[in-house]
Amino acid sequence: MKESQPSAAGEALTVTNPWQRLRELTDARIGLGRVGGSLPTSAQLAFQLDHARARDAVHMTLDTERLMPALDRRFPLALRLHSRAIDRDEYLRRPDLGRQLSADAEQELAAITSEPCDVSICVVDGLSARAIHEQAIPFLDAALPEIDRLGLSLGPVALVEQGRVAIGDPIGEALKARMSIVMIGERPGLSSPDSLGLYFTWAPRTGRRDSERNCISNIRPRGLKYANAARLLAYLMREAQALGASGIALKDDSEGDSQLGDGRQGNFLLLPE
Repeated sequence: MKESQPSAAGEALTVTNPWQRLRELTDARIGLGRVGGSLPTSAQLAFQLDHARARDAVHMTLDTERLMPALDRRFPLALRLHSRAIDRDEYLRRPDLGRQLSADAEQELAAITSEPCDVSICVVDGLSARAIHEQAIPFLDAALPEIDRLGLSLGPVALVEQGRVAIGDPIGEALKARMSIVMIGERPGLSSPDSLGLYFTWAPRTGRRDSERNCISNIRPRGLKYANAARLLAYLMREAQALGASGIALKDDSEGDSQLGDGRQGNFLLLPE
């Protein structure tokens, strides 16, 4: 290990870590160095900042006024719905309420007289509204052409406040959709407060289990790129139509699939490029 020289401010010697060069490849906290038996001040301050960003992402309010016009431009009909969780505090204390639609949302969906559709898309704040603010529209711009190439029809898009993954089931069921896509803000990590997750469900209906879904995770510029996530979603939709199922029944054999372009890992622990 190599010791650096004291700074002009008179800080103690910092012992650098030979693994520090790996930080060029990952946001993980690796090779931070040490000062005696402690972390360097800069590493400790960076940790506190990232922790604060993660907490802020959990409590951030979904900016529906910003998102609705963008969704209106991309879909024939955009709905603004709410779960049974009245506010953020109740949402965090009662996960079950985030899986259920409010009475007003149920009435709004019941009043829709559109034809059955192939795909229902829900944009849900989840545990990171920041992820929705930053990743939802860029991902949709990559995914919608892929859905169009499959010849699938889109139903109304739903922007949902205080929602969990399962809230896409009653929405897809009400819209008579063959497939449901839930785009949701993932639980913030210390290096990824802006990560978007995607949950794909065949034949959505209330009561579906998590084992009946497929997940694509860590969609963001420093994670899984939008175009790669969109191609993987298209692969799942193609395979689900042939199989008539999703979840554990639908295996990810996409590695080397020519229609995915670059190929992906043969499971859902997807690695960033």
